[in-house]
Amino acid sequence: MATDRLLDGRLKIRHLVLVTTIADEGTLVRAAEALHITQPVVTRGLREAEEILGVPLFERLPRGVTPTEYGRPFIERARSVLAELRVAGEEVRLLQSGQLGTVTVGTHLAGSNLLLPRAIAGLKREHPRLTVVVREGTPDTLQQLLLAGDLDLTVGRLSSSVPVRLEQERLHQEPIRLVARAGHPVHHRSTALADLVAYPWIFPVAQTALRAELEAVFFHEGLPLPADRVECTSMLTLRNLLVTTDVIAALPMFVAVDDKELRLLPTALSSIRRSVGVTMPKDRAPSAAAAALLAHLREEGARLAEFEREHAHSAG
Repeated sequence: MATDRLLDGRLKIRHLVLVTTIADEGTLVRAAEALHITQPVVTRGLREAEEILGVPLFERLPRGVTPTEYGRPFIERARSVLAELRVAGEEVRLLQSGQLGTVTVGTHLAGSNLLLPRAIAGLKREHPRLTVVVREGTPDTLQQLLLAGDLDLTVGRLSSSVPVRLEQERLHQEPIRLVARAGHPVHHRSTALADLVAYPWIFPVAQTALRAELEAVFFHEGLPLPADRVECTSMLTLRNLLVTTDVIAALPMFVAVDDKELRLLPTALSSIRRSVGVTMPKDRAPSAAAAALLAHLREEGARLAEFEREHAHSAG
């Protein structure tokens, strides 16, 4: 059978509904009752589908029918097609009603302070009844959730390598900067890295990309890691320690740039610079809700990229 015969217009959606209903009901009589049509119509429709395919889809038994070896895979695929059509219809309905459904996004530090909140705010202005679920976790954890289908996309630092089933899109570059509270004594003293080692620090946990890069900076300067340090990935805990104690932390610039209680230190960390963007699955198209959020992320990413260029120019 040529595959093109399924696409020449003779096979209709009603044929798919018919064969799946027959499989569900087990007899042509019950299928006719379920579809509110007569048995001759069911018989004729089944015969049409079998003629198009060129194979029998059901074996006729004394008390009903059962799918043949050809019918079983066809019926399974027919169910999938009908399910996709139902999803498409639901998305159209939600679009018409201004909802779109739900989008689930993962995030970790980079992008979580400005990029994602601004994108969500813009999305909610456009679609107030859409539900956005934000899940925080380490990059490795978020990647596994994305692969498992528990997340639509993730926002954060882009990795140098991702599994083949995932793809990344860069939205802007975000420098890593040292941060301390507004009244920290370091603001009135030397901010050379060698003079900061004696202060308490917050470090990323081991085996994260930022931790390795930060260690490389200290190694390059011939400095030991701060002896007084906390290792933390929780942004709530991290910020509270920053504003209530004399700790210093290395954070994505936009985490602190608009925080009135935090100040960026001029200490150069030029070797640490991260691309921020989205990571998505290659093997499934984004839902309407995810596509809408992605559009707003791209808009806000372009604005932040421009802000960063202006900031770098003024700093230079």
